[in-house]
Amino acid sequence: MTNPFRTLTSTSTAFLAPLLLSACAHTAGPASTAAPMPPAQIGVASFNLAWAGSQQDFDHHAAVCTAVNWCDTRPKREKGQSRPTEEAVQAARQCVADTERLAGGPEKAGMLVPCNAYLARDNATPPTSADYAAKLAGLQTTIANLIEKQGVKVIAFQEVRSAEVIKTLLGKHADRFGTCDAPHDGFQTTAFAWDKSMGETGAKCSVNEDLAVSDNPGAKDARKVRPGLTLELEWAGRRVSFLNVHLKSSCANIVPTPIYQARLLDDPNPACQVLNRQVAPIERWLDSVAQRSPDFVLLGDFNRRIDEEAAANIPAEKVRVDGSNPAGVPPQDANGKVATRYLWQELNDGSRSLKQVPLTGIEEGCRGFTGLDHIVLSGALAARQAPDIGSRKTAVVQAPGQRIDTSDHCPRSVTLNL
Repeated sequence: MTNPFRTLTSTSTAFLAPLLLSACAHTAGPASTAAPMPPAQIGVASFNLAWAGSQQDFDHHAAVCTAVNWCDTRPKREKGQSRPTEEAVQAARQCVADTERLAGGPEKAGMLVPCNAYLARDNATPPTSADYAAKLAGLQTTIANLIEKQGVKVIAFQEVRSAEVIKTLLGKHADRFGTCDAPHDGFQTTAFAWDKSMGETGAKCSVNEDLAVSDNPGAKDARKVRPGLTLELEWAGRRVSFLNVHLKSSCANIVPTPIYQARLLDDPNPACQVLNRQVAPIERWLDSVAQRSPDFVLLGDFNRRIDEEAAANIPAEKVRVDGSNPAGVPPQDANGKVATRYLWQELNDGSRSLKQVPLTGIEEGCRGFTGLDHIVLSGALAARQAPDIGSRKTAVVQAPGQRIDTSDHCPRSVTLNL
């Protein structure tokens, strides 16, 4: 069966030499007619693009939002409130109804960005087409910096409309990179870009639909959350697999903060219930990919502080509610729920070895969410890395006075030995 994914390719008439990392520089030697060996290292990055669509997507969004007076489809919760007021809930429902009517129905409304997604910095006037163009320009320059300055050859994207948008954001590098995305019935999805020097013909993308669980099983208005996306490459004599995830938000931490309550995955909170149902699909992918190749990378926006979970040193008998051994895929009920409390300990369960690449550098000017974007290596791949391997966060490019943030996430990257 053909995998349901879109792949965009284009042919360049000019030869583009592979970008070598400075750590891989070679001393010039005698001329040789043999084909050059690919570099032993590659840069890998994960980047949440914060509702990135085309300029046309934004213009449609602005037209609908202007007609509904830029209302909010999600109930507002005032500071200090544990839940929104009934008045806020009713206002959000009315906004949903008005937006669906103007968009042409629920399905088309689902492909629109919420009206509050691009709130301008001054919050006094609605964002304009020029404001959005500045955001896209910032994303394009940020991505170019990853490619040109850090030797990044594989990028996992989240919160993007399509592979077509990725091609635009790659700019002058578009011909060098293959792209694919995961078709979805919502605006946000996952996508990959990879340097064609790593295998233009051998690259394979496939959608992980199992991760697109229902946000409210059995409900009439239930929608599916974001799917995962797998990329497999054959390079330097090895097959390497990547799973790009953007897991359910709002169930992030086990250490309480002034803003966010500590929550385990058995919490009755609706967001935690959704994230809980995404555990088994990730486990199944890990088991499946390990049978095909020992070299794999799990990366993306986890929306979960798995670094906090790892630091907590949770004993095996506490990982699941029923005290059972967390090794293997946990049993699921009819809705896909599992007895898991902690995501990291469930994944790194003793039956397999995984390594979180620690964050060892944050570029000055990097702002936005922390602790949600992660890069995880298989044990076999981790064993070939330096003991002090670390990842870095790079500040997004933002013009002075820019009214729509380029992104609320900084890209996270690592250089891997393959």
